[in-house]
Amino acid sequence: MAEPHPSKMFPVKPKLKSKPRTPKQTPESKYWSSFKTQQIPNLISVPSLTFSPSSPHSFAAAHSASLSIFSSETLSVSSTISSFSDVVSCASFRSDGRLIAASDLSGLVQVFDLKTRTPLRRLRSHTRPVRFVQYPLFDRLHLISGGDDALVKYWDVAGETPLLELRGHKDYVRCGDSSPVNMDMFVTGSYDHTVKLWDVRVTDSRSVAEVNHGKPVEDVIFLPSGGLIATAGGNSVKLWDLLGGGKLLFSMESHNKTVTSICMGRIGGDTGEESNQFRILSVGLDGYMKVFDYSTMRVTHSTRYPAPLLSVGYSPDCSTQVIGTSNGIIYAGKRKTKEKEKEKEESESSMFWRIAPVEKPKRQVLRPSNFRYFQRGQGEKPSMGDYLIMRPKKVKLAEHDKLLKKFRHREALVSVLGSKKPENVLAVMEELVARKKLLKCIANIDMGELKLLLMFLHKYSTVPRYSSLLMKLTQKVLEIRADDIRASDSLKSHIRNLKRSVEEEIRVQQSLQEIQGIITPLLKIAGRR
Repeated sequence: MAEPHPSKMFPVKPKLKSKPRTPKQTPESKYWSSFKTQQIPNLISVPSLTFSPSSPHSFAAAHSASLSIFSSETLSVSSTISSFSDVVSCASFRSDGRLIAASDLSGLVQVFDLKTRTPLRRLRSHTRPVRFVQYPLFDRLHLISGGDDALVKYWDVAGETPLLELRGHKDYVRCGDSSPVNMDMFVTGSYDHTVKLWDVRVTDSRSVAEVNHGKPVEDVIFLPSGGLIATAGGNSVKLWDLLGGGKLLFSMESHNKTVTSICMGRIGGDTGEESNQFRILSVGLDGYMKVFDYSTMRVTHSTRYPAPLLSVGYSPDCSTQVIGTSNGIIYAGKRKTKEKEKEKEESESSMFWRIAPVEKPKRQVLRPSNFRYFQRGQGEKPSMGDYLIMRPKKVKLAEHDKLLKKFRHREALVSVLGSKKPENVLAVMEELVARKKLLKCIANIDMGELKLLLMFLHKYSTVPRYSSLLMKLTQKVLEIRADDIRASDSLKSHIRNLKRSVEEEIRVQQSLQEIQGIITPLLKIAGRR
């Protein structure tokens, strides 16, 4: 085999170094990642987040015995309501955004004027903590509430009296949602594992439909069509077809712990316009926020937060998402649209409209007929018609590469063995194998260098990504240098250590094969189901 010419020598490159696998980012994942998150700290556990349906879509956060209203534009507190005697559990804006209803663990439901922050109505009827309260869509006169007394109440807000007291749940009522297409219908979820559909026009106060989630229900929402609902409980989010008699359509079980809250989200365009691509956003105690596309029945995005998550909200204009945690931090994400960026640039440029732009003097174009064309110097930038000739960059060689360039193979191997980078040692060995010089180098190294080689083989020969070459090399070393190893006690000790590590690796591999033999049939059975 012909030796490579020294002038054409290039550095040896490690080939066995594994590269980290980066997941491919989809367009939808890029969309949800475009929300620039900032923290709103110094709160206490945030069990409820809700957005105002009217522009500019402020959002309310329940924390301790307070209810804070935040601006969705600046993500700062605009007002705080503290007229509560116990922990606030839930809040709901009226359809016009002027009033907000809030419940607390004392069993009281209050209605506040957002401008004056004064309580306009106090609704007292629940005997246990109230866990949820909501205004029906486009209904400004009634409220729905449910609590730990297992009762659901339908209120006349003006008269401060419950028009209906709906009985049917056998455990705490923890959540509910009103229909987006009919303001007389709503659903409630309970710790008795059931979700019930109610119609206030039914005179006997019985639920008109019921589904069993199988776990205590933490949250329930209507999907935009009004015929489907999503329930959250345990580690799953389930879709149900109410029009089809409460048929289970799909169960998403991508969370590792309890799913605490879900909400509907809509993908918005760069111009701020809304699309018809709806998603279910879910958060859980495992710290994950999942985005679920129920048209394809798959999770399209996932984000990890450093604390258990209790609540999630998404603005109607698709510009803001907020997530409440158990440690009192709100992670608020704001998405900038191209339209807003353009408006910002126009507003900034309008501030300087009186200042005339400074015209740059035009440079004379140099042509080959001008003598200065040939005296431009190295600092001149090339034009479109010029041919640019680049000098080849000087390749910086390591010590072992310099020795390989001079064909000093044994010295190159010894030099790289002294380094602390096993990938470089493997690269040099592969180069020597390609030159058919590795075995000759092993035969010519002295006792001290042989000891260095045996130490390297003992340390890395059982490493999976190096073992294919090093195990064969170990066998050749024992064959070629057997006499030297027998004559030296220190070399014998290195061989014993090498033998022990190889035997241990063989035992580990046998145990892994036994485990694989046990698991493989179980996986096949699970796949059939």
